[in-house]
Amino acid sequence: MRQAKLEILFLGTAAAEGWPGIFCECEPCRKARKLGGKNIRMRSSVLIGDTCKVDLPPDVYAQMIRGKLDFSKLERLFITHEHSDHFCPSELGYRFKPFAHIDSGRILDVYGNSSVARQLGSAKEVMDKSNIRVHEVKPFEPIDAGEIKALPLPADHSPGALIYIFQTRGRTVLYGHDSGWFPEETWKKIEEFKFDAAILDCTNGPVNMEDRWHMGIKGVIKARDRMLKTGTAGPGTKFIATHFSHNGGLLHNELRREFKPAGIIVAFDGLKIYL
Repeated sequence: MRQAKLEILFLGTAAAEGWPGIFCECEPCRKARKLGGKNIRMRSSVLIGDTCKVDLPPDVYAQMIRGKLDFSKLERLFITHEHSDHFCPSELGYRFKPFAHIDSGRILDVYGNSSVARQLGSAKEVMDKSNIRVHEVKPFEPIDAGEIKALPLPADHSPGALIYIFQTRGRTVLYGHDSGWFPEETWKKIEEFKFDAAILDCTNGPVNMEDRWHMGIKGVIKARDRMLKTGTAGPGTKFIATHFSHNGGLLHNELRREFKPAGIIVAFDGLKIYL
């Protein structure tokens, strides 16, 4: 019997500076401020189900308020890499009294690379008071996190950056950013799975750049094509582009027009995907 549907909630879908950028007056940022709606993008993060979150950006509090969410219920936090738009560790310092009053003994497991683990380890007293367990993860080593299984893989980004394959409720999800074109060793491992959804990096938008460190529209479509060709994805697989930068220039509806022929979903803040 197929299990209950899995919800993936996109809390933020922007690159490091957000969109509009805090101090930016470029035309795409001016347009986003004027039009609002799906053109306003906070820094990237998703919620998988009710208790698993990927990345902890500096916008996490605003995302919680906007989404009417209760992060006291979080049980697992996976960090892709230590860049400040994805990992704001100071927020974890508010998970103990008097800053937070939560059920005694409720643990938050945080998973990340050696840099993430080192930063949190330097605040061990705070982590202990906060009932936070820190797990240093390594590429290709599976993680058994209870109801969700994860496999970290090398990204094409900063040293040690990771993407993840998540498996829960009978679904398999590729969380593929931040990353340029995946290293071949990563592709080979990806091709051992069959995915229900693939979330891919589109920082460069339509800009004609080599797909290193980040991807753009062409790279996302190329990745989709490879996954379909190798049988890693099928007709029912949902492909979602995210992590957009104002430097790409295209607003939400313009991105949708670019991706429509390929059947790729353009993420926006608040998007819910059901698998």
